[in-house]
Amino acid sequence: MVDGSGPVSNEAGVRRALRRAAAGRALDVEEASTLLTARGAALDELLDIAGAIRDAGLRDAGRPGVVTYSKKVFIPLTRLCRDRCHYCTFATVPHRLPAAFLDRDEVLEIARAGAAQGCKEALFTLGDRPEERWPAARQWLDERGYESTLDYLRACAVAVLEETGLLPHLNPGVLSWSELQRLKPVAPSMGMMLETTATRLWSEPGGPHYGSPDKEPAVRLRVLDDAGRVGVPFTTGILIGIGETLAERVEAIFAIRRAHREYGHLQEVIVQNFRAKPDTAMRSMPDAELHDLAATVAVARVLLGPKARIQAPPNLIAGEYDLLLRAGIDDWGGVSPVTPDHVNPERPWPQLDELAARTAGAGFTLRERLTIYPEYVRAGDPWLDPRLLPHVGALADPATGLAVESARPVGRPWQEPDEAYGGRTDLHVTIDTTGRTADRRGDFDHVYGDWSEVAAKAVVPPTRAAADGPAATAGRSVTAGVGDADLRAGLRLAAQDPAALLEPRHADAALALFAADGEALDELCRTADDLRRDAVGDDITYVVNRNINFTNVCYVGCRFCAFAQRERDADAYRLSVEQVADRAEEAWQAGASEVCLQGGIDPKLPVTGYADLIRAIKARVPQLHVHAFSPMEIATAAAKAGVSVREWLSGLREAGLDTIPGTAAEILDDEVRWVLTKGKLPTAAWVEVVSTAHELGIRSSSTMMYGHVDHPGQWLTHFRVLAGIQDRTGGFTEFVALPFVHTNAPIYLAGIARPGPTWRDNRAVHAMARVLLHGRIHSIQCSWVKLGDEGSAELLRSGCNDLGGTLMEETISRMAGSGNGSARTEEQLRAIAAAAGRPARRRTTAYGHVQA
Repeated sequence: MVDGSGPVSNEAGVRRALRRAAAGRALDVEEASTLLTARGAALDELLDIAGAIRDAGLRDAGRPGVVTYSKKVFIPLTRLCRDRCHYCTFATVPHRLPAAFLDRDEVLEIARAGAAQGCKEALFTLGDRPEERWPAARQWLDERGYESTLDYLRACAVAVLEETGLLPHLNPGVLSWSELQRLKPVAPSMGMMLETTATRLWSEPGGPHYGSPDKEPAVRLRVLDDAGRVGVPFTTGILIGIGETLAERVEAIFAIRRAHREYGHLQEVIVQNFRAKPDTAMRSMPDAELHDLAATVAVARVLLGPKARIQAPPNLIAGEYDLLLRAGIDDWGGVSPVTPDHVNPERPWPQLDELAARTAGAGFTLRERLTIYPEYVRAGDPWLDPRLLPHVGALADPATGLAVESARPVGRPWQEPDEAYGGRTDLHVTIDTTGRTADRRGDFDHVYGDWSEVAAKAVVPPTRAAADGPAATAGRSVTAGVGDADLRAGLRLAAQDPAALLEPRHADAALALFAADGEALDELCRTADDLRRDAVGDDITYVVNRNINFTNVCYVGCRFCAFAQRERDADAYRLSVEQVADRAEEAWQAGASEVCLQGGIDPKLPVTGYADLIRAIKARVPQLHVHAFSPMEIATAAAKAGVSVREWLSGLREAGLDTIPGTAAEILDDEVRWVLTKGKLPTAAWVEVVSTAHELGIRSSSTMMYGHVDHPGQWLTHFRVLAGIQDRTGGFTEFVALPFVHTNAPIYLAGIARPGPTWRDNRAVHAMARVLLHGRIHSIQCSWVKLGDEGSAELLRSGCNDLGGTLMEETISRMAGSGNGSARTEEQLRAIAAAAGRPARRRTTAYGHVQA
């Protein structure tokens, strides 16, 4: 029996919580916090419950009784850091170091020594962004041509892969979505300790994280989510005994559970006990007590469940191996026969023989794993970048995903995989005849995250809560003449000063217009049509173009998307460069002036592939306008190539890129965006790509997809973002409103999204686009693919002036369930214009005139 020392417990509460845990009932924060106080016989019972949960998980994983570890080397790339954590001895100051960073040769020397000893992991640990605090770090990077610590880290990871074959695990601290995208191709896994969600420990003077910008809990939680969005196998954990309350400790575990349920990416959770170190501000603080650690591990196991992999560092537990194994851990973390633990240098790792013996003594078998956990090794896509597959495959047992212990790392080229084309390449034709193979992907239940977590985050449109104000009009329809002052004010502004409706002081009026119905909606549409006439005249324009969706292989997991397929799915395909060029030439011969290229985020598309497509088209048809690649494609391709968005776009421009589509916008409000898209680029990244393109002279369209889990307040935010970009750059050629097509959309099939917008919504959104963007973006386009011919004709009388293109082929909306076909002839587009009562005129992509 464990001893009874520790925090005072509520015995009745502990007994009740133990009964619930033993029965598999969900625990709340209070119950889980109560279990942390268990000691004596109650702690024994808690450990038994947790151990049984762990054992069930190992059986389900196909490795009963196996506890894992990773044989590694520790590479302290830099010990400089911009943070000031009060317990840390790893971070130091420049004058105590021979250099700000290890140089490349020193990194490789450590890695080679590890490879010679059979290590398979290169753990890169470093301070957060030291160049932002220490001039010495900035100077060191500048002298060697690196823009940032992360650029140098990426280069070192590639060198380790190519020179030694060790697998990098990166711990660079706080990362953005774009930075995670950039590092994913060079590391099978990454990590960052959450540590705590207690904001007061960061914000209050004297707290352990006070003065450390990267330790703000909200920032670190965002990193956990972004890692999931990018699909990075990620390690995180909590640090106990740093001043948090028991409830705060439990809340951190709940936060970890929430992130993993939504994205499925947390390969490992570390429960680490605070150990005081000399020469730190917290040197006098008592160490976290080991039974407290055991109780926390056990509670983490109960809360996180059998599939979680939970670790306790073996060098911090004072020999209490059996206690921690009883508590429910199934991993000992990284252990090195070569390098010390630079974060806890005073506490050496155990010898591997001793660790195996102590593990066996508790009834378990010790097995070596890789830095990426077996489940993610065996899954492959979307977790492993194709450039890492040879390195991981050389060290992994394909049957179990664990390490082949006898394997020795050998340097291998870090390069693009062999190109593979084919699949259902006739989908652009057969989508209109035989249709899609099934209404959903085979991995529907898990690829998009836990649907219950998604539903909990879905934004519910506000309802009328008062007589006036944004909440009063955002979720209902309103009609003029019923005493709605905001609606009347909005209609006056729409006619007299439409752009003013984007100002925050007129938000109530703008939201009232989005909700307009009946006579009020009719008046709004008439006003929008008057503004259209003033801006662009009566001509209804269109372009003769062809869509070419060159691949639908994609693992981003956007929850609205019915186009994306896994490589092995029946409807998946990839077109070769020659096939794309063939289709472009066919389009030119059929009279097209533009091709629009977009595809899935295909992990096997080489980084040169985008420019290769453009060059091939321009070589065949130099005069053809290439309108290509969404901001998502551009952002991910630049990250994969390890260059800035500006450099990447400059290269595409040199290859012949003319303009880009402003798709992948959906709703430019991250609150709804992360519900809708899971892994697509955040609003800030979309804005960066589009703004940079404009600055380089590459114009773009702009779009908004609406009618799913959004509400009018978010539409207004979206239009404000677009207006701000246009004010700065003037680069938007048009705005396209895209009604959500729900039929085969995963988020609709899961019962979360609405079945697309209503016809009232369509009228209001298109009219408001004209009103809100008046004086900024002259052309407002309606999508015949999504609205049909009659609907398009009606909206051409409600502020729109453009019909888009002939398309010739269209698979994205058709895969989602649109019933309006994949192509229109010029005659058919002219007929829609005639139905609207106005003349039609062919245009160029940038809205120039086409000579007859």
